[in-house]
Amino acid sequence: PLFLIPRRFRVDECKNRRPIGAQMKARVLVLPLLIVALFPLALADMEPILGYETTKQTITAGSGPVVAKGNTVTVHATGIVEEGNKKFWSTKDPGQQPFTYQAGVGKVITGWDQGCLGMNVGETRKLRIPAHEGYGAGGFPAWGIPPGGTLLFEIEVLSIKGKGGEL
Repeated sequence: PLFLIPRRFRVDECKNRRPIGAQMKARVLVLPLLIVALFPLALADMEPILGYETTKQTITAGSGPVVAKGNTVTVHATGIVEEGNKKFWSTKDPGQQPFTYQAGVGKVITGWDQGCLGMNVGETRKLRIPAHEGYGAGGFPAWGIPPGGTLLFEIEVLSIKGKGGEL
């Protein structure tokens, strides 16, 4: 009921107290609902990773060896903070080099660790990593990652080495 909405916040009147037309009222009410309803479609192609909230999307398929627990993996990666869409790191930036890590053993953030398992050499994948599987409630201020920041990574596998060498 309108009597519960303070006069200054009523949608049916503008600042000069003239009634807003029905078409404008519909826009004012529907547009925010439409944005909220369509936002999940932007992430619709993201697949869940069993047992985690991190999601993944294959951009370019690879072939050959697969990233498995314990492998040494070298990747190109670009990281963006979802809130604000700000890049905080990229191995493709001038002066940077590909990143090498040991897969599946907790040497990197959980979302990355689990999100890269199963990738092939040459594969490019997007990851959406919620804060608790990334840098957590404290963030990583030195890199511009705010407390509770959700991370978006694009990762390309360049090489995979097992215990016996290059796979």
